[in-house]
Amino acid sequence: MIAVVGHPDLAAGTSLTADLRAVLEHCTTGASFLVRAGAGLPVIVGRAVREAGRKLVVLLPAPAPGASALPPRDRAAAGELLVLAEHVHLLPYDPADRDASVSADERLITSCRQVVAVWDGSPSNGRDATAHLVAFARTRGIPVEVFWPTSAVREPGLTAVRGRTGEKQENNAYDKPSG
Repeated sequence: MIAVVGHPDLAAGTSLTADLRAVLEHCTTGASFLVRAGAGLPVIVGRAVREAGRKLVVLLPAPAPGASALPPRDRAAAGELLVLAEHVHLLPYDPADRDASVSADERLITSCRQVVAVWDGSPSNGRDATAHLVAFARTRGIPVEVFWPTSAVREPGLTAVRGRTGEKQENNAYDKPSG
């Protein structure tokens, strides 16, 4: 399986489909692609994967006591991803908790043989963990293909999510994305 991660704050109208399909063609034939359910990048990836005739696997938060539901903008996206998916993996984590979401992404990465990162090369900044996820994969010897087309634009839009201590933090990285 190949995990796809990246910046969750792609500007509306950013078109990655043609470039993403070219990246998918380089990847191992027959490999499935794995994304964590959410709006933005995961839906773009899901559509491109299915249009290329490849298999999509979606990681969805499993209901857990005290966990938040997916944010409203992610619910419709998750529904579309479930329709596009060949398989769905449930993982207990709180999608409103940045740390829990990063842990879910790390588990996603460790289950894969390759990572495709839609990443502009910027460092992790407390709002976006894409750089962390790229480094995480590389330190485990998982090959990473970084992909950032010239047409891609980021548009930060901050939302409040909970961190490990339960306090609200300004963060957009996991209000989806993502990488």
